[in-house]
Amino acid sequence: MWSDIKTTFKSGNILVKFIYINTVVFLLVNILNLLFWLGNTQGFSLVSVLGVPASFPKLLQQPWGIFSYMFLHENIWHILFNMLVLYFSGSIFLEYLGERRFSVTYILGGLAGAILYILTFNLFPVFKPVLNVSTAIGASAAVMAILISIATYIPHYAVHLLFLGPVKLKYIALFYILIDLLSISGSNSGGHIAHLGGAIYGYFYIKSTQNGNDWSVSISNLLNKLWGLFKAKQKMKTVHFSSSKKTNPTSKNDQARIDSILDKISKSGYESLTKEEKEFLFNTSNR
Repeated sequence: MWSDIKTTFKSGNILVKFIYINTVVFLLVNILNLLFWLGNTQGFSLVSVLGVPASFPKLLQQPWGIFSYMFLHENIWHILFNMLVLYFSGSIFLEYLGERRFSVTYILGGLAGAILYILTFNLFPVFKPVLNVSTAIGASAAVMAILISIATYIPHYAVHLLFLGPVKLKYIALFYILIDLLSISGSNSGGHIAHLGGAIYGYFYIKSTQNGNDWSVSISNLLNKLWGLFKAKQKMKTVHFSSSKKTNPTSKNDQARIDSILDKISKSGYESLTKEEKEFLFNTSNR
């Protein structure tokens, strides 16, 4: 079973990977919280450690919360609803905008939601009584960024909903935004404010892209460089050379085609490649 899960994770697209990450974090956090409860560890919860606090002093003590909160769910219905919406909107997003933009939109949308939540709770007096105890969790802001992005990009795309028939994406997006706006004065003010932060990011990101400024390229390159800092260095290999001359396994024509494919991936995502291009890239990388 574990091998099947690993295979599905490795072979799945970026949407599948993000759903897996959210699910694994949910299971681990709830299992550990159960163990803490059985050990009679009163008042301790991983949610308070991994969530993003509204208070600036607490945020300085756990700065990782601004990132970890967007993968954190405590309630089964919370993660179920978020993952369903993520799968629904993410599938369309990948079809039109690709994997690179998906990753960047999820992460930056989540960060935008956290920032708006923190600023709002510190600026408006109505939140002062709960400022020091308020913590936000959930992927909702990141999910909203994905949904609003694709709804802004293809607003007239029709989705067939049960009992309603075909509904355009722009109306689904508008419905979610109105629900969040009308719910700010309720019991989950921070959550709904964070949702709106993700929605604002998603909207302006697509508008910027349509104006020729796709900042996901530079952000993706930065993330790749940061990831490279944490990757283990490859072991040095001893290579024995013979006196006979050998040809380079990658010809100039092949290299030109590789560069062309990589450019296509950077612009439209891996999913935009044809089957032949994917096979060529795979075979070349294994030479």
